[in-house]
Amino acid sequence: MASLLLRVRTKMSLFAHRRTLDLLEGGWASVHHGRSHDFDDLRAYVPGDEVKDIDWKATARHGEPLVKRYVASRRRSLVLVVDTGRNMAATAASGETKKDIAIMAAGALGYIASRHGDVVSLVAGDEGGTVALPAGATEAHLERLLRQVDRRVSLEAPRSDLRGVLDWVARGVRRRSILVVVTDDVVVDAELVRLLRRLRAQHEIVWVTVGDADLMTRSGHAGDVYDVQEVTALPAYLRENAALRRAFDESSERRADDAGRQLQALGISSERLSSQAAVVPGLFTLMEKHRRA
Repeated sequence: MASLLLRVRTKMSLFAHRRTLDLLEGGWASVHHGRSHDFDDLRAYVPGDEVKDIDWKATARHGEPLVKRYVASRRRSLVLVVDTGRNMAATAASGETKKDIAIMAAGALGYIASRHGDVVSLVAGDEGGTVALPAGATEAHLERLLRQVDRRVSLEAPRSDLRGVLDWVARGVRRRSILVVVTDDVVVDAELVRLLRRLRAQHEIVWVTVGDADLMTRSGHAGDVYDVQEVTALPAYLRENAALRRAFDESSERRADDAGRQLQALGISSERLSSQAAVVPGLFTLMEKHRRA
């Protein structure tokens, strides 16, 4: 089997300009890196860096802004919390599987974190149970985490149980960490709000939603599509109905907006991704939201 991490890194390069990747790394460093008094080296300034870290003498010599980097006083802990229910095997808006987009998002953040010396672990689960893989900082370790997600997500997997997975995190992850929750569209109800408040008191949380596919046909003739949760078909004649299309659009937009507002009210920055190409710019936007929050 080809390396999943190599695939992530290749697509990061294909789907994003070098400048965007630099901005994402700068955003990660400015938000998450602890510091000691031990100077490490210099690098080019990117938006999001602290102005007080600019080395003005070196900047004058080189003609471009340079910032000082310090050895982190301690490693940060990044926990990838991934929904591996069978809904993540469904098709996303781009026509790709949600699983591929989830692996891309988790792999990109995990790779950037490990490059900065942070440790990455995984908590993944569904109605069949939750598994946790310990923290590590090597590329081989990150590859194992991504393979675990890839193995668990299939059309034969149990249903999603995001609340069960988050409850496991609340009980099982004691060290203060950065939780990256990767899931599909969810309804943020009162029970989930209570659980997220508890988690928010323990950890930092950022939320990545992999958006649902467009179930309605915008042009041409529709074919049948299937709901992976219920394994039932949505007939073509319904997908072509103009009134249902309007109702679907309004409902989808309202649900996404409601979830975003409720997460924001809880102090959780979120971003909705619809394709692998949107992952790197979407994660940069997410890091900027989190930094400002």
